[in-house]
Amino acid sequence: MNDIARSGTAASTQVVPNNGLAYTVLGRTVESERVFDAVADHFDGVPDGAIDVVVDDLAPVAAREGVDSAVAFVDRLLERFVGRVGRISMGCSFEIPVELLSRVGARADVVVGPDAEAVTAVERLSREDPTTFGYVRRHWVEAKRGIETCDRNYPQSKQVHAALADPETTPRTLGATLSGMVTLGALETWGDTVGPTRYDLTAYRPKRTWALGAAIATGVSDD
Repeated sequence: MNDIARSGTAASTQVVPNNGLAYTVLGRTVESERVFDAVADHFDGVPDGAIDVVVDDLAPVAAREGVDSAVAFVDRLLERFVGRVGRISMGCSFEIPVELLSRVGARADVVVGPDAEAVTAVERLSREDPTTFGYVRRHWVEAKRGIETCDRNYPQSKQVHAALADPETTPRTLGATLSGMVTLGALETWGDTVGPTRYDLTAYRPKRTWALGAAIATGVSDD
């Protein structure tokens, strides 16, 4: 065991048998840079690419400090260690905030663990209807928020849109996104209406939506 002191803060670093894993206990309230400094200590005298970095779970960072802070943590981690490590792996609890999944997934080379059927559905939509897929890819997070905020059971897209605060979408682009979510099995339409499509929010499937978001984060392109 080594004792490390930096900026007046003491921490203990332990190496498990066979030197396969090293970890440093820092506490819950430590600043991000202190975490990165502790990681960097293990690079002294080690060739680039010889060490892998594992982040067990980003969800507590988002829960404690907000999604923006969790994303900033990831950005700074990549800035400091890409090129020096063999691989950076980041874990996330199931059903983390969708904004975190969307934003961090876009920074990853590979996202591991999404539902295989959801991946197949997303890839099929991307192939067969790339325009609608593009809307879903860009706006599924906002569509999910609108569905969960809207207090109507069978709204039109403009009514879902009206439930959003500071939306990035328009009623038209949100409608295209909702249509894609119907195709992907996260939502259903209500009856056979002559006028604008109404969506059956009583049939909304939040877990399916989250699984589709994870599948989208695997890197399917809308180009």
